[in-house]
Formats: sequence, structure tokens, C-alpha cells
Amino acid sequence: MKFLDLTKVYIRSGAGGNGCISFRREKYIEYGGPDGGDGGRGGDVVAEAVEGLNTLIDFRYQQHFFAKNGVPGMGKQRTGADGADIVLKVPVGTEILDEDEETVIADLTQVGQRVILAKGGNGGFGNLHFKSSTNQAPRRANPGQPGVERTLWLRLKLIADAGLLGLPNAGKSTFLAATSNARPKIADYPFTTLHPNLGVVGVDNAEFVMADIPGLIAGAHEGRGIGDRFLGHVERCSVLLHLVDGTSQTIAEDYQTIIDELEAYGGHLAEKPRVTALNKIDALDDEERADARAGLEAAVGGPVMMLSGVSREGLTEVLRAVRSQIEDDRLRLKTAGTEPEPWRP
Repeated sequence: MKFLDLTKVYIRSGAGGNGCISFRREKYIEYGGPDGGDGGRGGDVVAEAVEGLNTLIDFRYQQHFFAKNGVPGMGKQRTGADGADIVLKVPVGTEILDEDEETVIADLTQVGQRVILAKGGNGGFGNLHFKSSTNQAPRRANPGQPGVERTLWLRLKLIADAGLLGLPNAGKSTFLAATSNARPKIADYPFTTLHPNLGVVGVDNAEFVMADIPGLIAGAHEGRGIGDRFLGHVERCSVLLHLVDGTSQTIAEDYQTIIDELEAYGGHLAEKPRVTALNKIDALDDEERADARAGLEAAVGGPVMMLSGVSREGLTEVLRAVRSQIEDDRLRLKTAGTEPEPWRP
């Protein structure tokens, strides 16, 4: 399944049905009076967050969504049927934006959350509604209200507890593959990852979701490389894991490049808790490890962890550091393995 995190949709709610002008005409009944019914209301356009989706690819093939119109009223005091609603099923974490791509209409962050995007028009009154003591034979009825037509943007921000950051080929996908059942594409050339990947990571009887996004380069906020459009997928994370390639000749500059891009992106992303780790230490001897760690700690201004996604050295310690930064209510705690009691009649 292809990954799509931004798409445009065109929606229109249903128009209300017209009211009816009708009079009761039956044999032996004189002055039957008005009996025109009201029109039915038009259907709404609703967005709902559902389980089992992690992409907006379905909206690539269908962009227009129109709710049904209400049925006009009929004689014999019959009210027209309401138009059927239409529901847009979107992944959890979807933001709904107005046509300007800036105004947030709704942010669906929980399964089952619903929002009405366009309300259907009310049905018109039939002439029965206008009957009074002074107007016993009204010959007027209201038309139904028109539907609402809108152009909206859907933007997906994946729900993850921790996010991976780093330059291309910093070893983010290898780390995710080594710590979870996710199988992202891994190769020895830049921009191997072209779309975000999610993996469930477990450590110390707790599980959390980690997101791997495409690597950033200098000028990503200006659109260079793949740009910073995937940074939105780590906006909801509690902690960021910043991986720095230990085999690089410019370790401090690599670290600062990512920090500069986070600050240029804005949205308090640069202020989130971060765990900085030196990756690919399996390719370094003890002296090179010490020099690389000292240089990175000087740039960070704090402690730096060391790991290798290939040899799995230091993985548990890094995961524990990430876990400690995640709020307890977001962790998925594993229950102790107890044998269920046998069933008894």
C-alpha cells in the first residue's frame, strides 16, 4: 500500500427537500384544508477516525463526496425522507484543514472521533405548516435550504510515542528494524526511506510506537532533498531520538544541521525532549569511539549515548532512555504472564 499524508477533497452536503402545496380532496368532505408535508433535511458530510488505516491513499482515487438530498414533502401530510449522510473514514491523527491549508477545522486523534464537515440543508415547510385561523387555505410552501459546498485538505500526522531524527544514512531504518518487527527498506545510499515507517518497540515490560521519517539535510525547510514535510509525523511524539553517524568526519556539524532544521520548522519541535546517540560504533575502535563521543558531547552540551543497530550494542540502554521520557499514560504495559484458571461449570 502506498503512503499518502496530504490530499485535497471536495465535499457537498445534501440540500433540503421542498415543502409541498397540497389540499385534502375526498368525497363527501367539504373544505378539506391544506395537507402538504414538509421536505426532508439533506445529509451531512462527516469525517470519522477509524482503526486499521495509516495512509490517505484511498482519497487519491476519489476526491468528491456528495451527501444525498432530502426528499420533497408530499400530500396527505407526508414528510419527505431525510438524505443519507456520507462518512469519510480517515486514519487516527488526521488534521482537516480549510482550503487555505492553514486553518485547522478538526484534529482527529482518537478512534471513533467524528466531526461534521458540512451540515445538510433543512427541509422546507409545506402549506400545512402555514395554516391558521385567519389563513385556512395557504397556498405557499418553502423551498429546502441548499447544501454546503467546501474544498478541504486532509493532512495525516502519524500517532507515535517516539520519533527518529537524523541525516540520510544515519542508521535510522536499521535501528527501527533491529528494535521492532518493522521492515523498512535499508540500503547504502541516501534517502532510502521515502515515507514514514512505524514500529512497536518493547523494553522492560513496556511497549511504545516509534516513527522513522526520511532523513533531513541542510536547507530542508526550503524544500531541499525531500524537505521537511515529514516532520509533522513526529510533532505528536513525546521524545525524539537523534541518531548521529559515528563514521562521519563532521559529527558536530551533522548534529547542528538537524537542530537548525528543527528550529526553522517551528511548532515547538526543537523544544521537545531529545535523546542523542552516536550510531554505527561497530565500525570504530575504542580510541575513535572516545574521540567521536567527546566531539559530539561538546556540540550537544550534555551526555551522549552510543549504539550500533547492526551489532545491537547499546540498544537496550538507548531504548530505556527513550522510554523514561515517554509519559506513563502512553506506554502499553505488558501484564505478568499468569496462567488462566481452567474453566469450571
